[in-house]
Amino acid sequence: MSVPALASAQTEDTTVEKKKDDAWYKRINLRGYVQIRYNRLLETNPKLKCDQCDKSMGSNGGLFLRRARLVLSGQLNNNIYFYFQPDFASAASSDDLHFGQIRDAYIDLSFDKKREYRLRIGQSKIPYGFECMQSSSNRLPLDRSDGMNSAFVNERDMGAFFYYAPDKIRKRFAWLVSEGLKGSGDYGVAAFGVFNGQGANRPEKNDQMHVVGRISYPFEWKGQIIEAGIQAYTGMYTLTDRHLSEKVKIAEHRTLEDKRIGTSFILYPQPWGLQAEYNWGRGPQYNKAYDSIMSHKLQGGYVMGSYRKKIGDQVVIPFTRFHYYDGGKKFEQDARSYLVREWELGVEWQPVKYFELVAMYTISQRRTADYEKESNAQSGNLLRLQAQLNF
Repeated sequence: MSVPALASAQTEDTTVEKKKDDAWYKRINLRGYVQIRYNRLLETNPKLKCDQCDKSMGSNGGLFLRRARLVLSGQLNNNIYFYFQPDFASAASSDDLHFGQIRDAYIDLSFDKKREYRLRIGQSKIPYGFECMQSSSNRLPLDRSDGMNSAFVNERDMGAFFYYAPDKIRKRFAWLVSEGLKGSGDYGVAAFGVFNGQGANRPEKNDQMHVVGRISYPFEWKGQIIEAGIQAYTGMYTLTDRHLSEKVKIAEHRTLEDKRIGTSFILYPQPWGLQAEYNWGRGPQYNKAYDSIMSHKLQGGYVMGSYRKKIGDQVVIPFTRFHYYDGGKKFEQDARSYLVREWELGVEWQPVKYFELVAMYTISQRRTADYEKESNAQSGNLLRLQAQLNF
């Protein structure tokens, strides 16, 4: 298989180069997507919840606007690109929904004509984990796996990141997205950066930057594209009052080690697909034996199989995924401790490029612990539905 030549892409969207005499405002692109969900069909346990996954799971969950995003982006000249993405389905509290909030706001500065070397400055996705960088509009399962997604809240932070990828591979990244093969977009073959470490839309708290590095390459082999990668980050994370119960114990400085290393393997679905990631590390976690938040080991990941079938202009993709996580979530109450084992069986149907429907049956076991509730073990099954509009 020979990957066709495509216009260079800066991120998840493909940006077509404009003529040199175009005014800057003619180089701006607008796109977006909206996701509406319902999670209560065939539900066996209304106490089974997952705030990071989907706040409408479990009791009192109804129809839910999961995402409503607009993307403004443009290659203003050969060396300057911008990307701005707000989400209008953010929640200010459990009773106040659909607020606008910045997800991405960054510029790319390129150092050569082919834009193989780029510096990204602003709030953007951290180059750690294929699934975490993959757009929610492209991902097959409705939510990211706990094992990988527990690294960063909303997968983003303020930082500066250097990306390198040869022009040929940049075009391959763009092709994997435009062909509907569920690519992550162009985050380089090699990436290195520094970022605050407290999470998207949150201020820095300890004057120490996190550092991240990643290497990933999409090989072409016997008509298939196989991408293999390794990534790691390290830093110090500070828990604030919003994280902590009144009597929970923690070091006075509230700052704990936060580091991980992970591996990724992706066989893009042509038609069979296989995707797997796993990571190990240390991070803040509630320890019920001491009623305290300490630095603990963590590990988790997932494996997913899929099959992509085109029927005329329609696309059908059945998939199954198992994911596992044993560790803390530093950005939840008391760095809540988790043990998760979850199976998902689903199918995505795309009758037209503007609309997708996903049905996914989830078989879940989740055990959590924090100061207020030291033993919360829930298991159950449910059928989840999502309608997605792409424009």
